[in-house]
Amino acid sequence: MLSIHSQNPQMRLIKQAVDVLREGGVIIYPTDTVYGLGCDLSSKKGIEKIYEIKKRDKKQPLSFVCSDLKHISQYAQVTDYAYRTMKRLLPGPYTFILEASRLVPKIILPKRTTTGIRVPDNQICLALIRELGQPIISTSVKSADGEDLGDPYIIGENFGRIVNLIIDGGVIIPEPSSVISLVDDNIEVLRIGKGDVSAFL
Repeated sequence: MLSIHSQNPQMRLIKQAVDVLREGGVIIYPTDTVYGLGCDLSSKKGIEKIYEIKKRDKKQPLSFVCSDLKHISQYAQVTDYAYRTMKRLLPGPYTFILEASRLVPKIILPKRTTTGIRVPDNQICLALIRELGQPIISTSVKSADGEDLGDPYIIGENFGRIVNLIIDGGVIIPEPSSVISLVDDNIEVLRIGKGDVSAFL
């Protein structure tokens, strides 16, 4: 377990975590909503391990985190309207559903052309993505009974032997992101979570 400062992440520790990601490892890291289970977006081995850990059907897609809007536009089709909408809300507790570009691996898009992308308002998370230079898969860390976990100590007890690295970025009160579809410039709120969606309802 690596303890990293939530506001001023120590770069040597970020580099250590990124080395694990580059080797196809699976890590647990903080976001602005929940602790995320993740790997390098381009690591098939890491993605398969995440499906296994989550006991998740491979027909269910996985979302991922990017560092900023420019980064998102490499992995999804971003219209002017989508760009303006996201610019207002990111970084923040939102997952946007967009048409995926060819850079998104097929393994996380079972029979779909859309993908879920986030830019979390969390300095550790953003530092990891920038250092890696690639998006990171992001799916919430849950207990055996399906509760989102926000305490690194409890996460360590549950996942210490299962993942390659856990980043302790402090205790967070887990609350899922709000999910908004921007496909075809039609705004649709798919899940109301931490992000305020009142403007879209």
